[in-house]
Amino acid sequence: MLLLMGILLFYLLLRGTDRPEWSVSYTEYRQLLEEGKIASATIVKSRFNDYEFHGVLKEPITLIRDGRPRQVQYIVTKLGVLDAETEKLWAEKGITWTYESGDNPWWDSLISILPWIALIVIYFLLLQRMQVGATRNIFSFSKARFRVNDPSQPRVTFDDVAGAEEAKEELREIIEFLRNPERFRALGAKIPKGVLLVGPPGTGKTLLARAVAGEAGVPFFSISGADFVEMFVGVGAARVRDLFEQAKRHVPCIVFIDELDAVGRQRGAGLGGGHDEREQTLNQLLVEMDGFEQNSGIVVLAATNRPDILDPALLRPGRFDRRIVVDLPDVRGREQILRVHTRRIPLAPDVNLSQLAKSTPGFAGADLANLVNEAALLAARRNSRFVTMKDLEDARDKILMGIERRSLVLSEEERRITAYHEAGHALVAKLLPTADPIHKVTIIPRGRALGVTAQLPEEDRYTLTKEYIEDRIVMILGGRAAEKVVFNRITTGAANDLEQATRLARKMVCEWGMSDVLGPVALSNRHEEVFLGREIVQPREYSEETAQLIDAEIRRIVTEATEKAERLLRENLEVLHRIARALLERESLSGEELDQLIKGTPLSEPPHSDGSPSQMPTSHDGHPIPPTVEALSEREPTSSSIPLQASRAVDPQNLARLRQEADQLARQLGYPDATEFARQLPGDAFFLSPPMPPRSLEELHAQVASLALQAGFADVHHAANAMDISLKEESESSWRQLWKRLSEHLQYTSWEKLYQTLQNEQRRLQSMSLSEVQEAVQNLTYWLGYRNIDEAARELHIQHDGSETAWRRLLVAMEAQLRKRRHSEERASPEADS
Repeated sequence: MLLLMGILLFYLLLRGTDRPEWSVSYTEYRQLLEEGKIASATIVKSRFNDYEFHGVLKEPITLIRDGRPRQVQYIVTKLGVLDAETEKLWAEKGITWTYESGDNPWWDSLISILPWIALIVIYFLLLQRMQVGATRNIFSFSKARFRVNDPSQPRVTFDDVAGAEEAKEELREIIEFLRNPERFRALGAKIPKGVLLVGPPGTGKTLLARAVAGEAGVPFFSISGADFVEMFVGVGAARVRDLFEQAKRHVPCIVFIDELDAVGRQRGAGLGGGHDEREQTLNQLLVEMDGFEQNSGIVVLAATNRPDILDPALLRPGRFDRRIVVDLPDVRGREQILRVHTRRIPLAPDVNLSQLAKSTPGFAGADLANLVNEAALLAARRNSRFVTMKDLEDARDKILMGIERRSLVLSEEERRITAYHEAGHALVAKLLPTADPIHKVTIIPRGRALGVTAQLPEEDRYTLTKEYIEDRIVMILGGRAAEKVVFNRITTGAANDLEQATRLARKMVCEWGMSDVLGPVALSNRHEEVFLGREIVQPREYSEETAQLIDAEIRRIVTEATEKAERLLRENLEVLHRIARALLERESLSGEELDQLIKGTPLSEPPHSDGSPSQMPTSHDGHPIPPTVEALSEREPTSSSIPLQASRAVDPQNLARLRQEADQLARQLGYPDATEFARQLPGDAFFLSPPMPPRSLEELHAQVASLALQAGFADVHHAANAMDISLKEESESSWRQLWKRLSEHLQYTSWEKLYQTLQNEQRRLQSMSLSEVQEAVQNLTYWLGYRNIDEAARELHIQHDGSETAWRRLLVAMEAQLRKRRHSEERASPEADS
């Protein structure tokens, strides 16, 4: 189109260069000639042997044309015949003239028709291109759109897969068969033709397949089940044939089909015909996997999360000989998965992956990967160089409860109703014997909810008791019961609660046989989708009388649960008010704070708006201002939790041994000692050496108050009670004894924390594969300003001979160098932290 527009514009410009000529009569021509007003002329001879005079006047004149005066400088007139007298007259008047032929030149005619020629050429080119493309697409439809593993790309191995040990063991056997088939054939064993990975979404089925590709060392063909079926009849079957033809040329090999249910759905009538394109594709797949032609050496690996809808012929032995279940990981598997995903994440010393794994029941591998990524994003948002435990916990809450919507402003009445609603859930859960522990209660709108009460079971559950389900229903209805007990009215906020409670009650009656009236029978209809090849109409397998009994039993269970929740709340109405007031004040309560409220223990000062705990007041230079002796003596001991092992004196030999082991670990990581490693961590997280002994009694009191707060005590009296020290204001010896015990306790706990941090760092480096280590070294070479890896090794005094040990030593040294540089930059510009 651009070419066409250019041609047309060129043509118009050429045509637009003609000068404006006005026709005059022969009389007017003779008059102008006699007056000498003509400067030059062009004589054009036409095909009829007459002549046209095209003259140019010396200066424009005014002529009447079309009833209006016109300025004319170019004239044209007919001369008839041209003789010598006329030419003589032109010469006398000083006119210069030239002769031209009257016929149009060939290029003028070409320019006239050139736009039309261009249009025709462009039309035929487009038509030809469409025809060639259509022909090419027709022939490419039958080609399978598979992908073959690229050896040059970074490989995924079984070391990158955690929490699925049984599945890895089964797949290792197949990989070994492909690598060394003679060992198995000597015993008469045959290679499995197909392996089906079954499990919920996000459990790592596709990741296992990628790990098989990285471990096998044989060609690996991967394709999605949706890539087979197209709108044209016969294309799916042709693609199956092409896939296996390509696989036969690369035997032994592995063919991986992701989302097998897209092509392997059960054959049947459903709402469509019994002979469609998908069934032809499935039939061809069945033939290729176990037909007359034996495909020895080809292992078909497939993944699905809907094994119930697959065709039985596809699942029989000889096609998919093995079915490997990849289920949700248990607590140990979740911890291993977290360690895999945090390999390249700089973790703060307070991170406890074991505790995090216990608090994430029901999380799949993809959920845990998302949790770690969200935590890293939260840390980056805070401009932190380390991911803390709080970041991980906030990311977990974000996944469980949704994103906080602080921009949603509720009226005071709605906030109060929401607070009592969530307090009802939490209090009922605490009062029930089998309910799951409360993790967090909040009235900050999250997701689509105005408030959330989150529960986290203490351990993974695989079976549920009747008592647990009944208590679960009571807990779900606790929010609605609280609204009725306190306000004597109900709101629409309990709509989802009613739906959940009714669903559980229906399953108790119809599926789990937990109704005393109906007995241990299964009365649930199997709700099958019509498009899965099942029957269109599902008949009910019980009578109308039984249906009425089912409805009555569901109503009875929900009603009794509501009455029980209301009774529990009325018996503990003061506690309910206490929890609701705390929610209105703090907006969020943890499980521990909820326990304190139920016991009647006053809570500590609420956290700041940024979530950080309250600290001592600070002076203008940022140093904490300790409380006075009078204020300390007036404080009453509180009953907050006592720090772990604080009441026991620290053994100096244990402390020395711990320091020695930490220094040894630090030297393995490329640091002179553990203290140097601690200096490069963010914040003052470690209390590695005691402070200078105080000289005055006032300084002693201030240091003891500061040490008590650092050790986690509410005040000095609490610390003294925990350490069995009788503290008196006028007794300097008891204060010095407390100062010494607190210093020793802080030292020991700090060295324990530092030792654990060093272990985590060493574990992270050891868990990295050689390719990951090499990639990290290359990145650090750039960031540290070295020209190449050899220069970095020379500068860091590492003998780099290409071995794995040398690569790991170089990575440790470069990471230490990076931390030192960042630490020195922070010291040079202290305002950067602000």
